[in-house]
Amino acid sequence: MNQTLSPERVRADVAELLGCEPAEIEPEENLNDLGLDSVRIMVLVERWRAAGAASLEYPDLAEQPELAHWTELLTGGTA
Repeated sequence: MNQTLSPERVRADVAELLGCEPAEIEPEENLNDLGLDSVRIMVLVERWRAAGAASLEYPDLAEQPELAHWTELLTGGTA
């Protein structure tokens, strides 16, 4: 769990890379289906590592590319 990353920040960061509004992303929707590719996932990994999620790795996100899973993983909260 990371205290500097909030569910709102996780959602906003993902939405920014998808080019959509944060509210448009459903928590259980597959982010790959929305256009999030491996390069963008790596951008998020680096961004979130810099924000304090030092142990975050690409497979942590790629194995289950859903906002709800990522939010729980990074913040301990819900999307």
